[in-house]
Amino acid sequence: MSGALARPQGPDRADGGHGLVGVADAGAFLARLVRLDPAALVRLRPAGPARPAAPPQAVPPPPPGLPAASPSAPPATSPSAPPPASPSGPVAGAASVGRTVLWARLPWGVLAARTVAGAGCGDVTVAARELLAALAGGADALPARRDAQWRWPLPPSTSRPVEVLPAGELWRIAEAAAGTLREAAAHGVGGRAVGQRVLRDALLDHVAVVVTPDDPPGPPVEIAQRLVQGLVRMGFLGRPGPGVDTPVPPVGTPLPFAGGTAGGDVQVRVAGQWVSLMGPYGAVWSQKVADLAVTPLGAHPKV
Repeated sequence: MSGALARPQGPDRADGGHGLVGVADAGAFLARLVRLDPAALVRLRPAGPARPAAPPQAVPPPPPGLPAASPSAPPATSPSAPPPASPSGPVAGAASVGRTVLWARLPWGVLAARTVAGAGCGDVTVAARELLAALAGGADALPARRDAQWRWPLPPSTSRPVEVLPAGELWRIAEAAAGTLREAAAHGVGGRAVGQRVLRDALLDHVAVVVTPDDPPGPPVEIAQRLVQGLVRMGFLGRPGPGVDTPVPPVGTPLPFAGGTAGGDVQVRVAGQWVSLMGPYGAVWSQKVADLAVTPLGAHPKV
């Protein structure tokens, strides 16, 4: 569904439940999301057509107040295990049996996605804070639907890999951006004071990595800092490896999933105008804005 606005659709569970089995996993995703944006929406979608399940990723410990993962959830692998090999959908391991993709839009305009255990409840959108509260309280009921409030397209169901990046390198890129922001906020740019919002937007738009596909050859793929920040701030890289001196995050910044390491590689994938970074614990997506040409109108005769 590239470019077109995808409205939630599909059957709902007759009992009105959320249908999630990976409660701790979903709770970790939601907790980090609402810290970034208390008013965020989350969209639950079936993970894909049924086929033999891929090996599940490690399920991080739940945030305080959330119940432990259900005994019926798939067994966790080693925390440092890489994601399932060569996923083709929007999220690593998406096309598996009885799983749901959680989608959310981060405040700086990228989509974050995480696949969790459980058949879900069809294609529905709810308030992330309300779903987090329901999971924390052990409730199975789905919060009030907010389907009409979801206004963003989703990437296509298939994509192709173009490169693999070391997670440690992405940590260093994120650290450098944070250091630049602190330095500019303290001393200005070129001796002139610059507002925090202007600095933030400029850094997010900065192209951090450029990948040139070889097989098959293709145009360069630009990885903006906003994608790197989405991967790091949502905890999709795990914890940094040795030798990576990460900056102290601002108050309220989500911490990485406990137990992860920077040893897992990150796939760069493309699907039409979409670019994705797929980390060990989730994926972020950004859609390139189509170039628009402005054609001046010819001179009109006076009447």
